[in-house]
Amino acid sequence: MTTSTSPVLIVGAGLSGLATALASSLNGRPAVVLEAADLVGGAAAYSGGQVWCGANHVAAREGIEDSLERTETYIRDVASHHAPETLDEQAFRRWLTTSPDAMRYWEDNGAIRWTVIPGLADYHNEAAGALPQGRYLTNEVIDGSELGEWRQRLRYSPYFPVGTTYRDLLEKGRRATYVDDQGEEKNATKQSHAGLPAFGLSDGTEFERASSADPLTYGTGVVASFLRRVLQQPDIEIRTQHRVIELIQNDGAVTGVRAETPDGVVELHGPVVLATSTYDWDTELVHEVLGLSEEDWGSVAPETLRGDGLKLARSVGGELARIPANATPILPGWRSQVGTGFGYGPEYAMPHSMIVDRTGNRYCNDSYWVDICRRTLDADDRHLPFFLIWDDQHRQKYGLAATAPGGEYPEGWVESAPTLQELGDKLGIDGEQLARTAERFSAFAREGVDPDFGRGTVDYVNKFAGDPENKPSPVLGEINKAPFHGIRLRFVGTGIGTSGVRIDGDGHVVDAERRPIPGLYAAGSVAALTTTGTAYNSGIALGRGITLAYLIGHEVAGRPVPVHP
Repeated sequence: MTTSTSPVLIVGAGLSGLATALASSLNGRPAVVLEAADLVGGAAAYSGGQVWCGANHVAAREGIEDSLERTETYIRDVASHHAPETLDEQAFRRWLTTSPDAMRYWEDNGAIRWTVIPGLADYHNEAAGALPQGRYLTNEVIDGSELGEWRQRLRYSPYFPVGTTYRDLLEKGRRATYVDDQGEEKNATKQSHAGLPAFGLSDGTEFERASSADPLTYGTGVVASFLRRVLQQPDIEIRTQHRVIELIQNDGAVTGVRAETPDGVVELHGPVVLATSTYDWDTELVHEVLGLSEEDWGSVAPETLRGDGLKLARSVGGELARIPANATPILPGWRSQVGTGFGYGPEYAMPHSMIVDRTGNRYCNDSYWVDICRRTLDADDRHLPFFLIWDDQHRQKYGLAATAPGGEYPEGWVESAPTLQELGDKLGIDGEQLARTAERFSAFAREGVDPDFGRGTVDYVNKFAGDPENKPSPVLGEINKAPFHGIRLRFVGTGIGTSGVRIDGDGHVVDAERRPIPGLYAAGSVAALTTTGTAYNSGIALGRGITLAYLIGHEVAGRPVPVHP
């Protein structure tokens, strides 16, 4: 046990921050969590709650075979195809071998009850070492009443149908899970944050049968599970409305912070862990890191994600590690139909839709955000602006954003026209070529195969984003029924930025010479994903975040986790 009595200071009350505080406390060192917002949970609470981990104990107990060797093969294969030099070998090995131990640690210590997401394949099902299921974990349903007064201070996701489960999502398709039998959209923002959502559970859990339960799932549920356990530790303090504005240094070591509060600036002392996520709401950082202007960018992450952690690290000599912009986990989306925010959804992957550039040509697997991002933001061949095109079959079957199937889009939100040629003129696209592209695409849709760009070849997309009732492919459908519709897309961030603070495998923030800055750590998405380089897979961000929390929490308490031989 450590003999220090000063608390570890954790900047950010998202999943990684809460987990770091818990690991520190469980190992004997108190923690103070400083959150800029008045709610806790950060970007993780808005997410799908997918935690990716190879060779995990949960899959093993369910009879799914995996190994560290197979996991390593998968990551290396995916990373080798794009900027492989961005993968940090030491950080990769530390994460690979430690992550399974961390997942077991959190469950053994009551932070979460893991379950495998059924039937969810690795993103890159074509890669060596990929698995059809077993590496995606999430929480079993937690009853929000267990959080007591903190239930009202937990972020509640408006982007996932909290209260339902992944079994619902994968059986019905993501868009269908949001819409009830009467076509009413199930938007979490319409539900009481304390009450029962208007739709039930399908997994057999104790909460399914409790009529008074407040079931929490997806990212909201994962964060709630950790928060519940954190609240049981008497030596963890969470202070909301405490925005850290400065790091205190003494002889080169970080020894504390200054934070803005409603009552003025306060000063606290102790080692510091940055857990502030990314830079989504700082336009200058977005342009610096991604090269995107405001008209091509938006975010669904909390507006407190202003790059604070990155700026704080830079202020004491920390380095920004860069991974190519087109390897960033950002999705095609749009400005919200209501208010000033942004949105994204699986509609671009649904049948009867395609993505084109201003020439009217397709250029990517337009059902798969990884390929959309990679090709749209290719440094040598950018395809901005880019557009989603769909026909009236799509409108009638799937709707878009807050517009339910068969509904009318808000005036001025999309462009519509009786022909593709006229639609192209309205959007600034070559309309003649757009019509030819749609004709070719429709021929592929009838066959259920896309030889041009492989739409329909990614199992993850077919199961998670497509329409399982559509034949012969869940993501291919003809675009031939007027009127036709289109919208200029923008990339939408979710609080995960592959570029960020450079760290080593144990979470130490390092300078330009790769030397650790004493007293300063980073966990979660504030830290660059050099751990896997360009080999991103949904769930890696949360999985790596709570693995770093496990490592950092032990180290600051004087009980560092041994390196696997």
